Amino acid sequence: MTSKIEAIFWSIALPGFAQLLNKKLVKGIVLIALEFLINVNSNFNSAIMASFLGEIDKAIHIINFQWIMFYPCVYMFAMWDAYKDAKGETSRYSFLPFVFGAYSVTVGLMYSPVFTIRGVLLGPIWLPILSLIPGLLIGILLSMILRRVKKMKKQEGNRHG
Repeated sequence: MTSKIEAIFWSIALPGFAQLLNKKLVKGIVLIALEFLINVNSNFNSAIMASFLGEIDKAIHIINFQWIMFYPCVYMFAMWDAYKDAKGETSRYSFLPFVFGAYSVTVGLMYSPVFTIRGVLLGPIWLPILSLIPGLLIGILLSMILRRVKKMKKQEGNRHG
């Protein structure tokens, strides 16, 4: 069984790899197959290459938004699943950064053809990547709040019990 950090890094490299390392073979194979299916049908690698070369308009025209919209949820689910199955304690609300990360990247994808920062169009690769940051932060903050509320309720129950 992998550590939580190792699971996250293998999932970043390719969703499904950490599941294979955690001996969840069927789940790992399914996630890898979904990764390839979505990647190929969305023209994701071509859009990544165009974006890295600064050809944002080309990336927008290459990407198939009907397919790429599935990618954030599959990608973040694979990370969450690998994280929870890896050795070490998993706190009750630790899924929230992954969920809100998936939501925010999806919103970033939807706005990527039109959203600019200081007149610069970021496109379907850079805007979703940047959109991950607020999603993770919201998820982390919400999980901290919920843990604190649960702890306060438990303390309150102990005082009255």
